[in-house]
Amino acid sequence: MNHNLSETLLLQLKESLYNGELLPGGELESQRRMSESRGISRSTVREAVGQLEAEGYIEVNQGGKTRVKNLLEPYFEMPVGEGKALGDNPEFQRQVLDVRAILEGEAAFYAATRASDDQLKALDAEYQKMQQRGQRETTLAKAKEDLRFHMMIAESSHHLLIISFSQLFYTRFFNAIYGVLTRTLKKYGRYPDGIRSQHSAIHQAIMARNADAARTAATEHILYTRRHLENE
Repeated sequence: MNHNLSETLLLQLKESLYNGELLPGGELESQRRMSESRGISRSTVREAVGQLEAEGYIEVNQGGKTRVKNLLEPYFEMPVGEGKALGDNPEFQRQVLDVRAILEGEAAFYAATRASDDQLKALDAEYQKMQQRGQRETTLAKAKEDLRFHMMIAESSHHLLIISFSQLFYTRFFNAIYGVLTRTLKKYGRYPDGIRSQHSAIHQAIMARNADAARTAATEHILYTRRHLENE
């Protein structure tokens, strides 16, 4: 076993995690495939992966699949059942929108700067699906589709903290995000007119790799919704 090669692989895997190539929650390439693709021994790979697990970056799940851990998760907990109660609170919903305005603005900025060509193609495909959204879809389905679009932007940012925080934030506070959409649709009977054009502006700016325009469009998208609710 070559310890120098093992240390090199360990550093490469950490770098892939830090720059968002390995996504939190994503599956790590099998040791066999890693050995074959990199031309190094299985024992070298085993040592590097074992060290990665020992340092808390990955976990082996049932069935033997190895997944990348979200490093922020231990610091981002809330009481069981609290999410729904908070999700129905208008003031808390506005606070969630405040955080989203900052978070999604930065995610869009870095996505425009760092997204791979494949990620841009996937994001474009997801955007096209959103444009074909059926009028009969439930509010829950619409909320999930909207968050999927924004989560793809975050994952394309290649920014570990943005990706990790977005995953946890959207999961923990989905009830509040869903609640905002429910109140908006109840008030107006449909999406406000500006939402579709704002999604288009975000999409176009990222596709054009215009980072400043992407940040502005994504931030304004969330603040637009907040303004519609703040006088209630």
